[in-house]
Amino acid sequence: MAEPTAAPLMYDWSFKSHEECQNYYANVTMDGGVWCNATWDHILCWPPSPPDTQVELPCPPLKGVDPTQMAHRRCTGDGQWQGRVLDAGPEDPTEGWSNYTMCFIPEIRQLMDKLYASSEEDAKLKMQVASTGRVMETVGLAISLATILVSLVIFSSFRSLRNNRTRIHWHLFVAMKIQLVIRLTLYIDQYIIRSLHSDDYTPRGIDNTPVLCESFYVLLEYARTAMFLWMFIEGLYLHNMVTITVFQDKPNYRVYYVLGWGLPVLMTAVWAVVTAIKYTDTECWWGYNLSPYFWILEGPRLTVIVTNLLFLLNILRVLITKLQATLSSETHQIKKAVRAAIVLLPLLGITNSLQMVHSPLDSNLVQFAVWTYFSTFLTAFQGFFVALIYCFMNNEVRAALRKSWEDYYSQRCIEDNRRLSLASFQIYRVHGPASKKHSQDEANGSVAQEIHVTSV
Repeated sequence: MAEPTAAPLMYDWSFKSHEECQNYYANVTMDGGVWCNATWDHILCWPPSPPDTQVELPCPPLKGVDPTQMAHRRCTGDGQWQGRVLDAGPEDPTEGWSNYTMCFIPEIRQLMDKLYASSEEDAKLKMQVASTGRVMETVGLAISLATILVSLVIFSSFRSLRNNRTRIHWHLFVAMKIQLVIRLTLYIDQYIIRSLHSDDYTPRGIDNTPVLCESFYVLLEYARTAMFLWMFIEGLYLHNMVTITVFQDKPNYRVYYVLGWGLPVLMTAVWAVVTAIKYTDTECWWGYNLSPYFWILEGPRLTVIVTNLLFLLNILRVLITKLQATLSSETHQIKKAVRAAIVLLPLLGITNSLQMVHSPLDSNLVQFAVWTYFSTFLTAFQGFFVALIYCFMNNEVRAALRKSWEDYYSQRCIEDNRRLSLASFQIYRVHGPASKKHSQDEANGSVAQEIHVTSV
């Protein structure tokens, strides 16, 4: 049984249709019975193959794929590609099934095993839930970014708000802003690429541009790490203010800056170097957040959440102790404690703990949907809630805005009165003498008319 003539393996990225694939192998000699025809599975072009053989091609360099591995197809003894017929018809005559299982990196294979654990239909429904969750996340990130930007403008505009607490808030908001801008940029870029992509055209975007894509994700992880560390600084400062009565000195902002902005540089650099070595052959480090190396960043972030949770519990203990010293009822004390805990949750980053837990893909659809929507809502709208509670509902901010409005209104009234007085003076100066002359003319005319009537 003769083997097909050797054909160059171009990763077959030039093929955009089944017809192109067949034309490419038109000159291949097929001897010894019925062979499997050349076919294009929308990714790779598979050459004509003799029966009872397994054909292998290098995996395509796509997201989450290891191009050093091999994809394979099997040609059966009757000269047909093994597997189901994929949309067979005059417009899409693709036959058989291409096995790309070994192409995916181990982390992606684990996710796919969980996703398809029950049934293919259930997996499709979960993908729809994830797609809806992405829309919710995009909306939440946009709202959070808008409120964070307004908060930064407010904090920067009023000198009365430049105290120790709001100064820490400002740096936390800046870290959030950087993260939100990068994440929204990536999401919008992905949406545009998907909408413009077709079989014969793949637009160039961030996700498929080497170096640029990795740079975006490095900056994103740096901003997330800085955000968590500034949340730790928020928790530390608040804890010291509430629980340590001697903590009255001005904070050492140099230490805060090194901790909040400098330490994330070191952590992100270590993670980026390790990830670059590990994901050399994977496009844009896709799936890096599923690898064990991601704990170089996630470990300190989780430590921040646990530490802030301990801060919160101690703050609530001190608060309840102080409330018990008053004559307020127990119900009133509990309400105050619960309200304080809810207010501090987004500021201290405790709501991010759900995001660090991998999605329950192997659970039923309802559980997966509840987890997806709830965790997405908390993380996407975190910036909105932080800005709402610590800026727009802050008494100092509201007092500064009220005073600014009153000053503006008073100045506006003064300007209006000044312009009105000036306008009245101008009218009197221009029209005053003319009005007198007009009255004298009218009087003289009346006298003349009266003399004329008398004489007649």
